[in-house]
Amino acid sequence: MIEFGLPVILAVVSGLGAITTRLHNRIHELDRRLDHTELRIAENYISKTEFSSALERVEQHMVRIENKLDRLANCDRK
Repeated sequence: MIEFGLPVILAVVSGLGAITTRLHNRIHELDRRLDHTELRIAENYISKTEFSSALERVEQHMVRIENKLDRLANCDRK
C-alpha cells in the first residue's frame, strides 16, 4: 500500500507546487503591468494648477459670451 501511496502523494505535492509557482508568476506579471499602467497614467495627467488655469480661461470665455448674449438681448428689446 505504501508503494502506491507515496508516489501519488509526491505527484500531488509536485503538482500543487507547479500550480502555485505558475500562479505566483502570473500574479507577479499582472502586478508589474499594473505598475506600468499607473506610471503611464500619472505621466499623462495634468497637475491641479494646470487644470485650474485651463478652467479659469474657460470661465473667462463663458463670461464674455454671456455678456455678448446679454447685449444682443437688450438690443432686441429696444
